[in-house]
Amino acid sequence: MIAAPISLEDTDTPHKGLALGQLTNLFGFHLRMAQVAIYRDFIAALSDLGLTQKQCAVMELIAANPGASQIDLAATLGTDRATMMALVDRLDDRGLVARSRSAVDRRRQELRLTEPGLATLTEARRRIEAHEQRFLDRLSPQEVVTLVGCLKRLYQGSGDE
Repeated sequence: MIAAPISLEDTDTPHKGLALGQLTNLFGFHLRMAQVAIYRDFIAALSDLGLTQKQCAVMELIAANPGASQIDLAATLGTDRATMMALVDRLDDRGLVARSRSAVDRRRQELRLTEPGLATLTEARRRIEAHEQRFLDRLSPQEVVTLVGCLKRLYQGSGDE
């Protein structure tokens, strides 16, 4: 889809601030602005738990896949091994995640949530649900299904080219 031409008289402006100019019709710009709004609300919702979005995602994956390795997590989240190691190290330092050697492959470390990790994740889930609802309330149920489907197509197709 080609963006429609924009006139110099374009008046599409955010709440208070500058006219958006050619940004008005850029899909990526609006996707990023939505992501920033969601990110800020997420950080505020979980600030006193001291968890980032990536840390919560790692904890969710470990909870759903006890014994998964850092390599498994990195591949699923599309991040490099060094970044994943740093994320797991932070969670381990806080006592939220435990590492153990695999009985099958001694080179592999399996990850599991600790009791404090599970308690923290349970509280994070409660807050994340309220956080998500603040944004989902702005859309109809069908719009949510359509939007999520569209977003999945965008990131699932990103390595095909």
